[in-house]
Amino acid sequence: MGQVLLVTLREGIEMFLIVAIAAAYLRKTGRAALLSAVTWGTFAAVLASVLLGVWLAEVAVLPKWESLLDMLHAAKQMRRHIGDRLEAAAQRPGSAAWLGVFAFVVLMITREGMETAFITASLFRQTETPLFVWGAFAGLALAAALAWAWSRYGHRVDLGLFFRVTSIFLLLFALQLVIYAFHEATEANLLPLDNAYWHLKTEPYGPEGEYGALLTYALVLIPAAWLGLSALKPRSAKMRSARA
Repeated sequence: MGQVLLVTLREGIEMFLIVAIAAAYLRKTGRAALLSAVTWGTFAAVLASVLLGVWLAEVAVLPKWESLLDMLHAAKQMRRHIGDRLEAAAQRPGSAAWLGVFAFVVLMITREGMETAFITASLFRQTETPLFVWGAFAGLALAAALAWAWSRYGHRVDLGLFFRVTSIFLLLFALQLVIYAFHEATEANLLPLDNAYWHLKTEPYGPEGEYGALLTYALVLIPAAWLGLSALKPRSAKMRSARA
């Protein structure tokens, strides 16, 4: 149970936090009417993720396909900012704005959700115990709670600070995906180097490795720490001014 809880928590954070950032952005920019697109997009993406993830677990996805998906996703994250993509979708006329935000959420969350379902289904075939299912739900519930807190209160953050925090998150997220892609590529012997050596060396940084888990937790903790310190600075300045 503990293993699947950590896996679903780690993957769920990646999956839901992106959507939470999108929801907070829409609130912050006065586009709360488009939040229903985020909600329905999330439901559609979760359903698609479960179906695709279970299917991929059944057909035993090859490592080379995992690495290619990771590299493609990482490249997209490094090239584009969440705010830019949402802005482009939200500025479309009429119902096109709703459909644009819906499609954005589906594409962003399906990749991570599919990986979560794939890993969970693969682990379940090895154990098949009721506690496993409860562990999976508990991990996803914790991740969803973190995402809800961000989407609910993130709009209160200064817009400039908001973009700095989300930029830190996306930078760490892209770094994690590049590491995962390299790890999977060496497993499939796709790189012109000693693949066995580098696959072994990067094992702790892989999706189920010790450092890989720490990097995922850093996705939340580092931006949260930055946000907290930045919020304390104005208060400290006011206190010094009052004393003067």
